[in-house]
Amino acid sequence: MSATVFVVVLFAAALHATWNAIVKGTEDTLLTTAMVTGSAAFLAALALPFVTQPAPESWSFIAVSVAVHIAYFALVAWAYHFADMSQAYPLMRGTAPLLVALTSGYWIGEHLSLTGWIGVSTICLGILSLAFGSRGTNTRGIALAMLNALVIAGYTLLDGIGARLSGAPLAYNMWMFLLTGFLFALWALVAKRKKFTRYVARHWHLGLIGGFGTLASYGLVLWAMTLAPVAIIAALRETSILFGTAIAGITLSERITLGRVAAVSAVACGAMVLRLT
Repeated sequence: MSATVFVVVLFAAALHATWNAIVKGTEDTLLTTAMVTGSAAFLAALALPFVTQPAPESWSFIAVSVAVHIAYFALVAWAYHFADMSQAYPLMRGTAPLLVALTSGYWIGEHLSLTGWIGVSTICLGILSLAFGSRGTNTRGIALAMLNALVIAGYTLLDGIGARLSGAPLAYNMWMFLLTGFLFALWALVAKRKKFTRYVARHWHLGLIGGFGTLASYGLVLWAMTLAPVAIIAALRETSILFGTAIAGITLSERITLGRVAAVSAVACGAMVLRLT
């Protein structure tokens, strides 16, 4: 993996952890998610006229991806409603890349080297140890996080193929977020119009920050997937837990134990192994 791809994916991981912290740190996780995805749709709409459009054969992937991402964002909101970020986030993000690595050979014909497997496994084990080592376990939050891990693995493989077929991963990403965010925000306006409009009036700045974070983060990841194996990028992206742990401790006042530091160190070691693949 080139140094450029490695650094770009790490930056995408930091952006991803940031928008997740925004969702967890507000009083209504579902409305915040609708506001973040709506903001991402707005930003995508502004940028789309200036980018190369995706190839026709990728549009079916975009359509399916929109449906899967709506489920993903809803599950993120519900998981954070019931569980701490420091528990739900590692479960969602740590399980998904392992599922991608196990299935990418069959679905997209990409087989990892021994070094790749070591790096992916080290990252996943480090992340999962964070979740299962947490206190105050919430069964419902864990169940939602694990369900979302399946969803994440699904859209990762789907978009890994779709972005390559599109010939324009940036536009592919923007169309997906435009449609996803529009539908999510439309639901909020129809189901909770007064509450949602008041909520946006108070927190619009967080929506814009989160919207940029999720749009830019996934766009960079899709670009990286056109240059390196999907399973490798999926695992490296989950170094977002490094940033997520720091954010949870500093801004959300969640307790950072020695065990969590050790687990995060394992994630960092796994990332360095992936750099060598």
